Amino acid sequence: MTQVLETEKQHRITLNRVAPEFFEAMMTISAAAQKGIDPRLAELIKIRASQLNHCAFCLDMHSHDARKNGETEQRIYLLSAWEEAGDLYTEKEQAALALTEEMTDLTRGAHVSDAVYARAASVFTDAELGQVIAMVTVINAWNRISVSTRVAPPHRH
Repeated sequence: MTQVLETEKQHRITLNRVAPEFFEAMMTISAAAQKGIDPRLAELIKIRASQLNHCAFCLDMHSHDARKNGETEQRIYLLSAWEEAGDLYTEKEQAALALTEEMTDLTRGAHVSDAVYARAASVFTDAELGQVIAMVTVINAWNRISVSTRVAPPHRH
């Protein structure tokens, strides 16, 4: 086994080239998860999960997409501290963000707590909650793909 120094660039695969059927399936799942969910809420979920997963590519893309959907800079900047931001985020957004955090970081309790689930279930219809869960699941999968293959964000000027 050869050891790769941290300073050396290691070639990583491009998933859509080496596993095109899987990549296309992920695109289909992503589109399905997006159905019926407010685009601004979807981007907040994607950004928050991407923050937790340290996915630079997804953070860049979804922050950019959030701005295109009318999201404010303040709400994007404060997302990592949403619990401390007062009423800057709606009750639905707060419930979705709490659920996102527990679904993303399963090491905290190895499950989604009843309290967080109940909070989300109290502000979303069953169909909406299903879409939020789908969105969190999909962005976590994309984060893991991008982090493992080291997809770099584009240089925006």
